[in-house]
Amino acid sequence: MAETKKIKTALVSVFHKDGLDELLAKLNAEGVRFLSTGGTQKFIESLGYACQAVEDVTTYPSILGGRVKTLHPKVFGGILARRDNEGDQAQMAEYAIPEIDLVIVDLYPFEQTVADVSSSEQDIIEKIDIGGISLIRAGAKNFNDVVIVPSKAEYGVLLDILNRQGAETTIEQRRMLAARAFGVSSHYDTAIHGWFVK
Repeated sequence: MAETKKIKTALVSVFHKDGLDELLAKLNAEGVRFLSTGGTQKFIESLGYACQAVEDVTTYPSILGGRVKTLHPKVFGGILARRDNEGDQAQMAEYAIPEIDLVIVDLYPFEQTVADVSSSEQDIIEKIDIGGISLIRAGAKNFNDVVIVPSKAEYGVLLDILNRQGAETTIEQRRMLAARAFGVSSHYDTAIHGWFVK
């Protein structure tokens, strides 16, 4: 089927690591290459899997106390590039942008931080995820080519797909995950908006 796409490279950047190990094991067994940042990279490597640092791709370190890690054209270009667009492909080659076929993200726990009475306003503000929500929107927008896993609730969804058909997804599966991703994004932004206008 022409619209079936193979997962070759995965960007993994999550807050919650629980439940991720089984998914990573299956992806690794399928020969998927990992890109990651910070604590997630250390977690992946602790499981014995090779993982390239996003900083090695972008040539920029994580800056501003971790506020800026993945926000870079080499990351977002790799997610948003249309695989059937000659212009996009030429620019990827020109700027050495890697194709990213799978994005696994789990956002900062904003609502839990708000609910914690000991949280300061600064604590809450720092749990407003910027990179993660941008990765979710980019992956979901380019569902024609990219698989987006927008929260740990979807780890099992992707694992089921991998167990059934290997590291390949159909356009219907990618569209379903994109819909779930925009649901996650919408819920998250609504919670942030609610906190600001309370």
